[in-house]
Amino acid sequence: MVKGLAFIVTEAIGEIMGNVALQKSLVDPFGRTVDYIRVSVTDRCDFRCVYCMAEQMTFLPKAELLSLEELEQVCRNFMALGTRKIRLTGGEPLVRRNIMHLIRNLGNEVKAGTLDELTITTNGSQLYKLSDELVDAGVKRVNISIDTLDHDKFREITRWGDLDNVLNGLAAAKRAGLAVKLNAVALKGVNEADLGEMVAWAGDQGFDMTIIEVMPMGDIGNENRVDQYLPLSQVRAELSKRFTLTDSTHQSPGPARYVTVEETGRRLGFITPLTHNFCESCNRVRVTCTGQLYMCLGQDDNADLATALRSGGEKGLTEAIIEAIGRKPKGHDFIISRRAPSAAVARHMNVTGG
Repeated sequence: MVKGLAFIVTEAIGEIMGNVALQKSLVDPFGRTVDYIRVSVTDRCDFRCVYCMAEQMTFLPKAELLSLEELEQVCRNFMALGTRKIRLTGGEPLVRRNIMHLIRNLGNEVKAGTLDELTITTNGSQLYKLSDELVDAGVKRVNISIDTLDHDKFREITRWGDLDNVLNGLAAAKRAGLAVKLNAVALKGVNEADLGEMVAWAGDQGFDMTIIEVMPMGDIGNENRVDQYLPLSQVRAELSKRFTLTDSTHQSPGPARYVTVEETGRRLGFITPLTHNFCESCNRVRVTCTGQLYMCLGQDDNADLATALRSGGEKGLTEAIIEAIGRKPKGHDFIISRRAPSAAVARHMNVTGG
């Protein structure tokens, strides 16, 4: 068993390739069980959303990315260490070549009961052609990033996106039987007047929805996050003038706090990394497409899983994961203000999928 690590080993089930004991669960130094990983399969995206990246982005050379087989091995090692929920993100995950191969293999674990959930966060641009395949592969739920139903504003926010294509994708997902949740980033002076219509439309479509505060991550070019930032306390107050919002005890794998919209019967979540952080219940870590494990979205500390896997095999990978969980910080330190207008971390949201 690995010694000197600041986390709790809850159960040993034998040795793996030497004297590293395989654990059934990982608990960080603050007593939080880590059972959920978000895996970015690519940093590339077919949109250029103003809160996520600059319009002229330089993406990683494809040779630097983990292969799909390596990404699968990382996921399987985490599963052996107690992970029950996996979310595939990007960039835009569905633009990676042959991504359905990875999705099918992980989906088989859902069908076998060894994984509770495999979900995809996507901008929806590929769903018109992939929704049926996703269902067949074992995916039951998708999160769609969409910030407005206004065509002109959608183009302004995404720079390159086509709203009709995304709406067709949403319709295809619904027909295929995927549970859909909309994710909207609240942008001051851009889409704040649209959020009420989105909540109503989501209810009509049978979709849940989550609204997210903008996060100070990466250089976004000429955009100013201070000008973008809209506290969700204000958003909720405005929505409460139109809808009856009842606090809900529902918990998803992620950090959203939910209410029930009584007029539609659907859930509405609020993700508030600035006004009310969610660190006390953080159960997740993030793996980038190059194999960097970030223990916290808002901190730069990371572990190089690619080198660990390539030089040490499964044993080395397991050791690296265990060691990294022992360094998971208590929380992030996001601030957006005129005094601190720059990004809290240099990496863009497309690196770790937000």
